[in-house]
Order: sequence, then structure tokens, then C-alpha cells
Amino acid sequence: MTTLKAEKRDMSVKAKKLRREGYVTGNVFGKEIEGSIPVKIEKKEAEKLLKTSFKGSRINLCVDGENYDVLIKEIDFNSLKSQVDEIDFQALVSGEAVHSVAEVILLNHDKALGVIQQHLEEIAYKALPSALVEKVEIDVAEMKVGDMIKVKDLAIASDKDVSLITDPEEIVVSLAAPHNADIPEENTEAAEGTVTE
Repeated sequence: MTTLKAEKRDMSVKAKKLRREGYVTGNVFGKEIEGSIPVKIEKKEAEKLLKTSFKGSRINLCVDGENYDVLIKEIDFNSLKSQVDEIDFQALVSGEAVHSVAEVILLNHDKALGVIQQHLEEIAYKALPSALVEKVEIDVAEMKVGDMIKVKDLAIASDKDVSLITDPEEIVVSLAAPHNADIPEENTEAAEGTVTE
């Protein structure tokens, strides 16, 4: 499991000042933690973490030498500065189900025979720490124009240890005809109404 080092943050020092000094701020909260623990993480360590982990990932957070089994709950990304400002963590308790998300990752974009339209970036669910799902991978190479994959079609939907929160009928990804191809009218409306993030 990935380990991230953090230090307890002095709340008298403003977050803006810490960010200027090269830190990412955050909080650790959970059932067995009174209130929350404000933390600061070296920016380069946070960036290194986010190359392999994302919202919904389970990691080991070491705060001043004390280890916490945590879930990355929120990542506050500052798009203007192209940097992470804050990461919040939920301390896991064995035997207690938590709300989390699995990131949707599309594979083989370059082999897709049409225009890929990703409708969902993540799938929300509830599970025990032992059954957490970090990501859902979908191979789009086998998809044909007009195909769509719904949440209920994914392995996470048939996992007996996972309770889906996202509607099983929601479309995760669909494949539309290339824009220069003739598209039947009913499909045109569907394609135009799609907003990808």
C-alpha cells in the first residue's frame, strides 16, 4: 500500500502561506478521530502520490510518525495554478462501511472505431474497507458505433460486497459515429445533448 508522509498543521498559519511555502493542506477525519486532524503535505510528495492514486484510493497516511489507514476522500485542484491545494482523508475503521468512488478509466482510446463519449468519471458506492474498489477499467476497443455501457454492465455492479449509490441504469460510456459520417437523426440529438467533462 502507498504511504504518504504528512505533518500536523499549525492552524495559526494560513493555508495560503503554507501553499506559497510548498505545502498542500488537508484534513483527516473519521469515526475514531475527535473532530479532525489538520495536516500539511510537501507538494512534491502530494504530486507523486496523485500520479498513482486518486479520489477513492486507499493509502497509508503517516502523520508525525503515526500511521492511519485512510481513503482519499476529496482532492481540491486549483485549475488556474494547475496545482493541488488540499486533500482530505477519511480514516477507515475495520468493519464499518464507507462511502467512496471508483474512478472510471477507459482503455484503448486509439483503437475505438468512433467517437468516445464518457458520461461518468466515477461511480459512487458503499463498502467495507476490505472491499473497496479504486478504479473501474473499460476497454473501448471492442465497442461498436451505437454501443453504450451502463453501470449495471460493470463488474462493480455484480460485486456482492459493494452497494452501488450511482444509478445502475446510468450510462458510463457510449460510442458515437465520427462527425464526418452520416448519423441517423435520433442519434444526432443524443450526441449533441452529451456533455463530457
